[in-house]
Amino acid sequence: MTAFRPFTRPAVRQQRTDVGDATTRYLLYGLLPGWFAPGLADWVMHRRTRIEDTSGTKESLIHALMMTEVGIPIALTLRYEVNPLLLAVQLGGAAVHEATALWDVRTAVRSEREVNPIEQHIHSFLESLPFAALTSLMCLHSDQVKSLVNGGRSDPDAWRLVPRRRPLSRGYLAGIAAGIGACVLLPYGEELLRCRRAARARRKPSPDETTWQAEQGDR
Repeated sequence: MTAFRPFTRPAVRQQRTDVGDATTRYLLYGLLPGWFAPGLADWVMHRRTRIEDTSGTKESLIHALMMTEVGIPIALTLRYEVNPLLLAVQLGGAAVHEATALWDVRTAVRSEREVNPIEQHIHSFLESLPFAALTSLMCLHSDQVKSLVNGGRSDPDAWRLVPRRRPLSRGYLAGIAAGIGACVLLPYGEELLRCRRAARARRKPSPDETTWQAEQGDR
């Protein structure tokens, strides 16, 4: 009589597959779309505190820089397999994004714009979500993490972009693109445009100054 084995190797492999699939669905359909909400809320706070009249174009450009720092790794991850090269890009993007976030807050605090507790709490989501996504990916692809630590010596494709073996659907990619456009590009583009207009208005002389300059010219 053979001994009873409550857990067999196929069952363990199936369990790992189920956990991996659930984590992937969480990243694709939970964390990534959920990222749009605090980003949009942050834009609302900038508008309420009249960023165009305080920290102005400088802070708005910093926001655009931070979106680029996270946008490039996200775009690559949606199109290519996770390997040492992609992990290095993701880690570098997360580190640079964190440094830029500190610069952003310092710029706002040193200006006349009020960064109230609600906006600071929104920032906590915007800073933590990239690390949540990155660490989840590293757990899903622990073999690629080991390869990165070893310099990718055993993998000839370690340092080149490899298209996903199971590409994401066009519908999903279109939905993410629409979300980025509606919740990131449009509002923050409007913010930058508003800041530029306010800066030009401040440089334009007032009617009284124009009259005074004309009088001085007549003399």
